[in-house]
Amino acid sequence: MTSLDKPTEDTQDTDADDARAVTEAALFEAFGGVRGMIETVLPGLLFVTIFTLNNDLHMSAIAALAVSLVLVVVRLAMKDTVKHAFSGVFGVAFGVVFAMMTDNAKNFYLPGMLYTLGLALAYIVTSLAGVPLIGLILGPVFKENLSWRTRNPGRKKAYTKASYAWGFILLAKSAILFPLYWWADTEQLGWVLVALKIPPFLLAVWLTWVFLAKAPAPIDVFAEMEAAEQAEKEREERAKAEREARGEDALDPAPGGRHRKG
Repeated sequence: MTSLDKPTEDTQDTDADDARAVTEAALFEAFGGVRGMIETVLPGLLFVTIFTLNNDLHMSAIAALAVSLVLVVVRLAMKDTVKHAFSGVFGVAFGVVFAMMTDNAKNFYLPGMLYTLGLALAYIVTSLAGVPLIGLILGPVFKENLSWRTRNPGRKKAYTKASYAWGFILLAKSAILFPLYWWADTEQLGWVLVALKIPPFLLAVWLTWVFLAKAPAPIDVFAEMEAAEQAEKEREERAKAEREARGEDALDPAPGGRHRKG
């Protein structure tokens, strides 16, 4: 290896590290990080804990809904993004409505299970259709929007692999939970569901990171748009300057810039 090779390799290593760091930050933002996981797990954990202790559906449901609302209020007070907390509130609210309407505590989990199954199918179907869902989710986060579909085939391939990973992991989770919904009691289903909240999610996020870290860098379409706008502004300024120069020449046609008298 020559002295000229080493800086090139160091630069490549730095670029790869930067790409991994950007990918990690984007995944953290898109999926809520540790706090988002806590907000996802806590309502269901509280529900199954209270129901296991006293078999009181109403108390368990109210407690789960209350803690979801508290999480939203805390985020609002901290002026933080509330999308993950709000999604948790809606999920818990649907579960409470199902459980209350049917007077069956097990139905508290049914909306979330149906959502998981639907999401698994969405990941798989969109991958088959050539518009992988994970790319639609992460594209704006990486400031590339849909440029990966036609301009960056390496990233499209990575998004497709990641979407398949999410789809099959969630499908496997559903394959465990739905038989338990029919055969197990509320407590058993609840504890298994709580146990399966984080590990499949972390596995899917890790695989997404692996695929994207090896993929080409995203095309920053926002930067391209800004550059195009700046170039257009510069062209307009040059054209304006040229018009002004031509206007001055028309008023002063004589050599030396002086007007001749007849």
